[in-house]
Amino acid sequence: MLVAAGWTPRVHALFASTEPAPHHELARVAQSGVTHAVVVTAEGWLTVTAEISEDAKDIALVPTTGDWVVLDTSYEPPVITTILPRWSTLTRGDALGREEQVLAADVDLVLIVLGLDRPRKAGRVERALALAWDSGAVPVVVLTKADLVSSTEVHDTVAEMEALARGVEVLVTTARPASAGIDSAAAPSTGTHSTGTDGIEPVRQLLRPDRTAVLIGESGAGKSTLVNALVGDEVQITALVRDGDAKGRHTTTTRDLVPLEGGGVLIDTPGIRGVSLWDSSEGVARVFDDIEALADACRFPNCEHRTEPGCAVLAAVADGTVDRERMERWMVYIEELDEQDARRVTRERAAEKKAGDRALAKALRVQYNARPEGRQKNRDR
Repeated sequence: MLVAAGWTPRVHALFASTEPAPHHELARVAQSGVTHAVVVTAEGWLTVTAEISEDAKDIALVPTTGDWVVLDTSYEPPVITTILPRWSTLTRGDALGREEQVLAADVDLVLIVLGLDRPRKAGRVERALALAWDSGAVPVVVLTKADLVSSTEVHDTVAEMEALARGVEVLVTTARPASAGIDSAAAPSTGTHSTGTDGIEPVRQLLRPDRTAVLIGESGAGKSTLVNALVGDEVQITALVRDGDAKGRHTTTTRDLVPLEGGGVLIDTPGIRGVSLWDSSEGVARVFDDIEALADACRFPNCEHRTEPGCAVLAAVADGTVDRERMERWMVYIEELDEQDARRVTRERAAEKKAGDRALAKALRVQYNARPEGRQKNRDR
């Protein structure tokens, strides 16, 4: 069962480094909850206790879907005692951008799922790419529902995504047989685009033999349908999108780990309405590597790329090398990350002050309790 759940020699080495006792067992989190989790063990699926965190705000102490963990089987039910070191963690900011939320751990690929039956916002794609790069995993853009649009639309969208994603692989899929929609002969023959004879084969081959991929995208993009097609069974509930705006219902409400027959693991996630960055400076730099390189060449190191003379970014926009809207989106992301850093510094200072106040109050209590007996008597008089 562990092999089907994505076990590799790397996982074995991490487990061995904990010097496990005889009553310790390796498992992978398939679904995480507040106090319990569903895990995959060598024997099968099991519900275990997941209360190992003393600080719920520390995401490193809270099990999440995809985590490899150590179980203490001397308890009934078994208890998660250790989360093995993560090699990747996909996180985002909450709705207010003030707290970090973990979407999945220990994934090799982040599949950014986009439906060809709906408009695609460049900013949303860029944000998803930044989160993916920052996680430590490799992003892949997956275009679904190719059977619902013409081959010309497929061709144009692939070109659009390749320009936006810059070097990221773009896959075209359909959950229906290829004869029902996509025309492989009409698809662009670039190095990063591919399509399969059954519509999902490119994704299937990407996951074999033991890669784990998490799917992210808005509701109705086709994530659950893609999971069902890859598994060959209705493991995830699906629903039709609205005719008016191609919006989908939230049919997936939890983050679920799904092993695939023949190799590979998927983690399906609920639809994401908004993509808030969280400490994603490296991811943004990767998505906008061309603009970042230009910014390093500006005359002034603190150039704000507004009106400063010698600004290499503005020069590239003026000569058409860089699209102005893309440059402006990059600046929005930089400002968002700067504001996030400022809030983090404020929180840290507030925490330090609170800790200092507590230490001072404790010291005063100790000092008061240690007063000489004579002073106590004088005070009472």
